[in-house]
Amino acid sequence: MFEKRQIGKTTAQVTKLGLGGAPFGDLFEAISEDQAQQALQAAWDAGVRYFDTAPFYGYGKSEHRVGHFLRQQPRDQFVISTKVGRVFRAPRNLATFDKAGWVGGLPFEFDYDYSYDGIMRSYEDSLQRLGLPSVDMLVIHDLDFYFHKTEAKVSAYLSQLFTSGWRALEELRATKQIKGVGAGINELGMIPRFLDLIDLDFFLVAFGYNLLNQEMLESEFALCAERNVSVIIGAVFASGILATGAVPGARYFYAPASEDLMEKTHQIEIICQRYQTPLPAAALQFLLAHPVVASLIPGALGPAHVQSNVKLLQQPIPAALWSDLKQAGLLRKDAPTP
Repeated sequence: MFEKRQIGKTTAQVTKLGLGGAPFGDLFEAISEDQAQQALQAAWDAGVRYFDTAPFYGYGKSEHRVGHFLRQQPRDQFVISTKVGRVFRAPRNLATFDKAGWVGGLPFEFDYDYSYDGIMRSYEDSLQRLGLPSVDMLVIHDLDFYFHKTEAKVSAYLSQLFTSGWRALEELRATKQIKGVGAGINELGMIPRFLDLIDLDFFLVAFGYNLLNQEMLESEFALCAERNVSVIIGAVFASGILATGAVPGARYFYAPASEDLMEKTHQIEIICQRYQTPLPAAALQFLLAHPVVASLIPGALGPAHVQSNVKLLQQPIPAALWSDLKQAGLLRKDAPTP
């Protein structure tokens, strides 16, 4: 089994390699039930004991798939997190139902709701979809500019969370129905805003800290260290470019990578090749070197992806590689490295 790391001040301990559940909602391509279950089994066989999912992933499909696997395992042997902030319902008109960015998924619509009732409803619905009597951690999902676009909307939902929804999360944590509460982060600036309002245990960071971009290092991660707040890294390959390299069509943050990012990735690849190190191995191992980072949760479309990530974490990487990246200005000099 992989090394376990504690989440903030909680009793939750997660394996340093977890498994992200977004692909099980048919994010970039539709995958079969067998494929999803084989990926989950491969992760379990490799020693992964932390699993993350969300109602949003395939509009319930990911939770169904992850729950189907985990409810067959001993409950005291794994940690699971899911998310709150959306409440799902049957579509009013199936003919005009919009799956948005999901290739497959289930036919359900949602409303954003960060209120007490909305969070309790989301939590209870998740337990039923998962088929589990409990989850270990809840994540406040997508309360950011990527999804809500304007300051007015972000502020309104933060206010709803602070004045109403947070009471639900505190209640669940205080009564030990859950062990920890976190928030998903897509942008710089949201970590301090959350910590100014509520007492979180961790952040699930999608972007802002990876081999291409360490903008969260100086202030955001420093604040997490000061408050004993952990970080879980979601988009470990930055939507793909750190797995594929600078190939045509490479993606960063769900969109085609810019020319500058393609060039930076290419320069990092050159140094990795000098030390016979796969780019994705450097991308994974770099993230785990920061002391606030508790776990990485890459997704998987099948067992081969899981097995590949396990091998990449075990790949020996010479210390000189990190020195060369810093010397070339491709990595911040104050960034912790393995």
